[in-house]
Amino acid sequence: MRRVLPALLLAWAAPAAAQPPQPEIRIERIAPGIAVLFGRGGNIGVSYGPDGNILIDDQYAPATERVVAAVRTLDADPIRFVLNTHWHGDHTGGNENLGRAGTVIVAHDNVRIRMTMAQAVRGETVPPSPAGALPVITFSEDLTFHLNGDEISAHHVGHAHTDGDSLIYWRRANVLHMGDTYFNGLIPFIDLDSGGSIDGAIAAVETGLRIANEETRIIPGHGPMARRPDLVRYRDMLVALRDRVRAEMRRHRSLDQIKALRLADRYGPPDGFISPDAFVETVYRSLRNPPADHHH
Repeated sequence: MRRVLPALLLAWAAPAAAQPPQPEIRIERIAPGIAVLFGRGGNIGVSYGPDGNILIDDQYAPATERVVAAVRTLDADPIRFVLNTHWHGDHTGGNENLGRAGTVIVAHDNVRIRMTMAQAVRGETVPPSPAGALPVITFSEDLTFHLNGDEISAHHVGHAHTDGDSLIYWRRANVLHMGDTYFNGLIPFIDLDSGGSIDGAIAAVETGLRIANEETRIIPGHGPMARRPDLVRYRDMLVALRDRVRAEMRRHRSLDQIKALRLADRYGPPDGFISPDAFVETVYRSLRNPPADHHH
């Protein structure tokens, strides 16, 4: 974890020249007028059609040219809007490039607030974003785009992965983008420094499960496409770990004693982006110090 994260954070913050080469963008069409772009960073949702292109997140700055080229293969029109699911650089890194090209950046109020200030993430400091990267339209709870024959709704879920997460739902197409409230096939990162919490993370998944039915195509923030049963399994994992850690805390077990139980080992490799150990510690810290439930 310590090895991977500083490199990742440098990638968030560093100028383009310092960044490693970007992989190709893979396009998966999942419904008429809707696609997902998989690359390095968060999965990008795309709505394309007669009313222009809308991106859900935009990965890192060096990927922008490839992202724009990928969108162009779907629809030659410009990118009208980008909607950020939360503030982290692997989802907002392309904002400044897109904004310069005329794209309107939209996000929850707390996304803009966090992007305007230096942020601590797991012991590293991420500097403020340049002014051109900031959302110019922000919302407090819900927002709907009426474009390309659909209603694309953003719904804020509080204190989940961060304090600024939004779930994005295409009503007609029945597609749900969970952002980083859902890591499919990976142990998740809950950013306690940014107001995330284990209880909020579970609540966000419960919200996703209320929206989704058996037909819903679910886009995770990271990992492959999913369906409702996959999201149910993820919810069950989060609940089982939270409940078990809480039970051990009530028995006055220390963090080291709880870690020694290896509760999360079955859910992911020790050398993943987030190790099982690191996740158990996150759950423990989240239960000990739940975030104050207030908006900035």
